[in-house]
Amino acid sequence: MTKIFCDIADIREIKKFNKKNIVKGFTTNPSLMRKAGAKDYSSYSKKILKLTNKPVSCEVFADDEKNMIRQGLKISKWGRNVYVKVPVTNSKGKFMGKVIHELNKEKIKLNITAVYTAQQTMKILKKIDKKTKVIISIFAGRMADVGKDPLPEFKSSIKLSKKFKNVEILWASTREPYNYLQAKNINCHIITVPPTIIEKIEKFGKSFQRLTVDTVKGFLSDSKKSNFSL
Repeated sequence: MTKIFCDIADIREIKKFNKKNIVKGFTTNPSLMRKAGAKDYSSYSKKILKLTNKPVSCEVFADDEKNMIRQGLKISKWGRNVYVKVPVTNSKGKFMGKVIHELNKEKIKLNITAVYTAQQTMKILKKIDKKTKVIISIFAGRMADVGKDPLPEFKSSIKLSKKFKNVEILWASTREPYNYLQAKNINCHIITVPPTIIEKIEKFGKSFQRLTVDTVKGFLSDSKKSNFSL
């Protein structure tokens, strides 16, 4: 079963989506935090964590190993349901294996983000134990955006992680509702989805006839609103 996490940072939306049984957790990042209007990263994140008992990923934003570790240790103390989100490399492309190893050694739940290849997954697996929970977030949508097929990287990563009962592979940068079915078909553990796409997934099951009629109704409605005439 592929779990659905909501990719979000807006407090009002989190309150709404926390009530949905379909949503099993939340992921955030500094970009989403900025968009939501967060001024103080720490206090804003703690507000989110108090709203839900479901897993919440909060990301470090340092770019060097020492400060990533320092921030990760801080974030890990914000709540029992927090996952510390760490990028697989820093902005210079250096693998953050030391950060992953040091935080994992402290039994801190991790979400390793910005992963694109099974080779990166393999490097991560070499730095962790087989007990502490780790999510590996692979960015499917961003791969597809540049013409690359994400499925082979997912299949290889899922296969590599099978020996690690504590590791879950996450489908990130979801672009459309159908991605959920793709993730399910390859037994991906988690998919993180923006709110608008979750609402579309909830409507799965419409017949082709219903889709045809709804589409035509939409065109008809818009032509009337525009007072088009021929």
